[in-house]
Amino acid sequence: MSRRRLRAEERELWNRVARSTRPLPGAARRESEAPKPPAPRAPKPEPMDLPKAFGIGAKPPRPASRITTPATAAPKPTMDKKTFGKMRRGKMVPEARIDLHGMTLDQAHPALSRFILASYSRGFRLVLVITGKGQRDDPHDPMPRQRGVLKRQVPMWLRMAPLNTAVLDVTEAHIRHGGGGAYYVYLRKTGRG
Repeated sequence: MSRRRLRAEERELWNRVARSTRPLPGAARRESEAPKPPAPRAPKPEPMDLPKAFGIGAKPPRPASRITTPATAAPKPTMDKKTFGKMRRGKMVPEARIDLHGMTLDQAHPALSRFILASYSRGFRLVLVITGKGQRDDPHDPMPRQRGVLKRQVPMWLRMAPLNTAVLDVTEAHIRHGGGGAYYVYLRKTGRG
């Protein structure tokens, strides 16, 4: 909004209106006091370099202690690409399988370890581990619960010692072998000829 200067007749009209009013209680305004001219404007500040002011392009400061988590991108297969593709499409038949349905974590972990190490020593290459998808969510349950504990734990167990020495790759099974409720475990070649 721009302010313009009052002309002489406008100033006279203003003074007549101002004289016809009564001051508010406690206000010490004189009748002859004319409106004050606006204060002189401060000079405009120089424009800022916004990218520099907001640190755009600068490296963020690194905190002293920082916990980093590995990226959750799909891991690259460590096995032969052609074989991996056949396995993902369900074209390969597992040589052995174990069903962990209904087992607790304390029962499933040793059973899985025995199965993987026995399959590896027998020279098997592809085995199927069935975990199940977990219970379905109860819509009336007032507290959300984590479902499918074995489904989350089994891949971690397979990547930890001592099983990681026998396991080459772990991937979700094709729908004909259980889909989201099972894993293909591709084992390393044994040292035997």
